[in-house]
Amino acid sequence: MAKESSQGRRQEAEPHRVVVVVDEHSNPFELGCATEVFGLRRPELGRELYDFRLCSPEPRTLMRDGFFTLTGVAGLEAADAADTLIVPNRPDTEVPRRPAVLDAVRRAHARGARLVGFCSGAFTLAEAGVLDGRRATAHWQWADDFRARFPSVRLEPEVLFVDDGDILTAAGSAAALDLGLHLVRRDHGAEVANAVSRRLVFAAHREGGQRQFVERPMPDLPDESLAPVLAWAQERLDAPLTVAGLAARAAVSPATLHRRFQAQLGTTPLTWLTRERLALACRLIERGESRFEVVARRSGIGTAAHLRTLMRRETGITPSAYRSRFGPGVA
Repeated sequence: MAKESSQGRRQEAEPHRVVVVVDEHSNPFELGCATEVFGLRRPELGRELYDFRLCSPEPRTLMRDGFFTLTGVAGLEAADAADTLIVPNRPDTEVPRRPAVLDAVRRAHARGARLVGFCSGAFTLAEAGVLDGRRATAHWQWADDFRARFPSVRLEPEVLFVDDGDILTAAGSAAALDLGLHLVRRDHGAEVANAVSRRLVFAAHREGGQRQFVERPMPDLPDESLAPVLAWAQERLDAPLTVAGLAARAAVSPATLHRRFQAQLGTTPLTWLTRERLALACRLIERGESRFEVVARRSGIGTAAHLRTLMRRETGITPSAYRSRFGPGVA
């Protein structure tokens, strides 16, 4: 869920400016993730979420392994107008980044822009010196090298992404989508993030604290997928669901259900259920329900006091503050 940020939610008529820096040998996949999340028009939402641009320090940029050459994008000066700057990531992590790129990152950080690193983009941020003393993550296969080169960074190598306020990092390629949707949720609320995820045909919300890789063995018959019981529970979040009840619905023991949740989702049944209920509560607030007792009851959270406790713990803000940022009529 979204943390309180100094960026806040833009109240201006102009959408939030997202700029991606593409450098020599950048990975096309992460570039595609950024474009899909921040760069596409969303006519179904009735408004533009972001002003999206690519920029590069050179007129022609050779992408990873020479797959293609990128031309026709803005110069590096575009980074100086970014509200959110997504830094370059490359597979050759041992090669230093261009000084001009690192300077652009430092300038953006100094003026309060939000910085984002996908996969090896954490190396770019660390080389620029903006991660010293900060939390970050990177792909697990580079964890030892990253720690050796940047011991002052508080690396968390097992998680999907880290939100450290104005600097966010994602672990691997697919985690770029998780972090991108997290940013949409943080900027525009759960309802908009869910709409974007539906366009992507991607999971609407995976917590950043999930493990980078979880066991997903090919199931033996019968099918051990959690999808049926998850769908069943999502339709009954206002009911008094329990782990034992979910296990009974799945026709397994609670211990087996716990093992399947850990293997397939990287979390526990109770944690998943709590987060689903909180996500529903956020959607209800965004849709205009102003009575927090009703929100708590319809989402299965119980009481308004419990709702306040959960929202403070998971989002860093109160239900009233969430309504002010994401409720109906907010520009």
